[in-house]
Amino acid sequence: MDKKFEPLFTPWKIGNVEIKNRIVMCPMGGTSLFGWMEPNHFDKVAAEFFIDKAKNNVGLIIPGIAPLRDTIGGRWLYQNKAMFRKLKTFMDEIHKTGAKLFVQLTAGFGRAFAITDSLTILLKNKFLGALAKPIVDASAICASPSELPSRWAEDVTCRALTVKEIKKMIYAFAETARLCKEAGVDGVEVHAVHEGYLLDQFTHKYTNHRTDEYGGSFENRYRFPVEVVKAIKEACGKDYPVSLRYSVVSKTKDFCVGAVPGEEFVEIGRDMEESEKAAKYLQDAGYDMLNADNGTYDAWYWAHPPAYMPRNCNLEDVAHIKKFVDIPVVCAGRMDPEVGAEAVAAGKIDGVGIARQFLTDGAWVTKLMEDRLEDIQPCICCHNACFAMAHYKGVANDETMDDAAHMARCALNPQTMQGHKYDIKPARKAKKIAVIGGGIGGMEVARIATLRGHKVTIYEKTDKLGGIFIAAAAPVFKEKDRDLIEWYKRQIAKLGIEVKFNTEVKDLSKLDADEIVVATGSKARKMRIPGIENSIEAVEYLDGSKKVGDKVVIIGGGLTGCEIAYDLFLKGKKPAIVEMKNDLMAVRGLCLANSSYLRDFFNYKKVPVFLESKVAEIKNGSVVITDKNGKSQEIPADSVIVSVGYVPAPVAPKSSHVHLVGDANGVGNLRTVVWRAWQVAEKL
Repeated sequence: MDKKFEPLFTPWKIGNVEIKNRIVMCPMGGTSLFGWMEPNHFDKVAAEFFIDKAKNNVGLIIPGIAPLRDTIGGRWLYQNKAMFRKLKTFMDEIHKTGAKLFVQLTAGFGRAFAITDSLTILLKNKFLGALAKPIVDASAICASPSELPSRWAEDVTCRALTVKEIKKMIYAFAETARLCKEAGVDGVEVHAVHEGYLLDQFTHKYTNHRTDEYGGSFENRYRFPVEVVKAIKEACGKDYPVSLRYSVVSKTKDFCVGAVPGEEFVEIGRDMEESEKAAKYLQDAGYDMLNADNGTYDAWYWAHPPAYMPRNCNLEDVAHIKKFVDIPVVCAGRMDPEVGAEAVAAGKIDGVGIARQFLTDGAWVTKLMEDRLEDIQPCICCHNACFAMAHYKGVANDETMDDAAHMARCALNPQTMQGHKYDIKPARKAKKIAVIGGGIGGMEVARIATLRGHKVTIYEKTDKLGGIFIAAAAPVFKEKDRDLIEWYKRQIAKLGIEVKFNTEVKDLSKLDADEIVVATGSKARKMRIPGIENSIEAVEYLDGSKKVGDKVVIIGGGLTGCEIAYDLFLKGKKPAIVEMKNDLMAVRGLCLANSSYLRDFFNYKKVPVFLESKVAEIKNGSVVITDKNGKSQEIPADSVIVSVGYVPAPVAPKSSHVHLVGDANGVGNLRTVVWRAWQVAEKL
């Protein structure tokens, strides 16, 4: 192991519990040991997932949030005694590896609960809400400190919790923690004075307008989390470790509006001055560790950083708050292991919190210890499968039920949290496989097919692997995307897969292959606009084949168009976006943490955005647009970039022995490309 990582592999203590190294696997929604959307049970898929991580040298494992009460049905966790007996057997297996595990318990979500449009009906219509209550009590799920607007549906008001409900939750924390202790769980984590969840909403003035003992003064606003830890200590003993998921600073400007890095703003949540006091106050109440980052659901990108956020984005604030407590402090948020090791060595933090990288490559710690960094498949912070919760104007949480029930999967690794659905099994008969196209879809199908025992040849018409993803990875903030391309190249080479470069296949009959996989991608959608010849396509800008001037109009406010605008701004250009829909990035599957960053950034930097507008004409030096009321406007433009989507471009149609993957099969995102590649490779 490289010496620079050695500080990560020193022991430390949380209370009386010794952790073998400083790497903390942070909790992720969907990885609860007690299930997620379904009635609580001991979840075998999650258990297998964590056993694998424990065997791969994680020091402390914290599974995803376990709501004290079922979302569906309303049963309390502590009522399922059989579940805890199974948990005990599981903990015995965890301890054989030398790892420790804390169970994270949550009071709930309050206004942050990601309600879908169907659930908003139950909140708006009291009669329908009452009818559905035995199955889904939406009113209770979204109950908040005070009457508050939902984060996900601004026209929905969440009711206030009663004191009786608060007391029931405090009891449930203590009783569930007691059962966890009896099952051999090393500690519990209270979720959370963090990220704008329910307990955090109690601590903030902007979300707590109560006039009883749980509102008003500092002590009253923090009373709920204080009473929780005291109840747990009373039930489990003062030596039983209790961690707190903690947001140092809220980074919140208003309801549904966050502050991006570097922005001067007025904090309406917890500022640093209050956090210095709160951290010490919560420590003195009994918490044994702070598992810390920043943000709220109104500034969600601090707690779930997309690629646009800086690496180690929360480290400075977390290191600062450590000065005010005597208990261990863990920092999470795009943490780089090398920077984390330096921070641990300098005494700035005690543990390095990593989350989504474990979804992409569960063996990354082992690979780091074995000096195999080049074999670590990088997480690219896309959230396409681990948190595919989209929200845009007029639509609440636009997520499929399958995604809602199965979060914490991975766009790049379909094996994650899906049981044995994607097990790689040896082929019954080794075949010759021809893969046409060396993009991500082509490389992935070639990789999996080779692992199954097939002989694969990739035919790539250019002189390099990566396909359209090379252009997609070009912006300066896409360093992890570029790392992913290099990882694929190394895997192709290590597996000995033959690649025929500068070879364009037009006649499939000339290929010496038993099966053919077409992965030729897509082509840009064409627009019929007067003056379209004065524009360039998105990929022409991204791949550098065509240059742009100072003032650039982007036609299309989807993800690609917005990322191009962001890239242009970072380069000192003056972008403007024209979009037909009523909001930017109004699509399913794009996590709100990602989209809200770009919306907030454009708002902060005053990037012109023209919604519900169409391009009437592209002139030499300007673009004429028409809004929804028919009013025309001329926007100065040195250059115009068209980003209105793509259409499949397969070199041949699907047949009994011709299979389509990637965008050639249907334009989607990286998740659809990779998962489809596995599905095809496993059937070859």
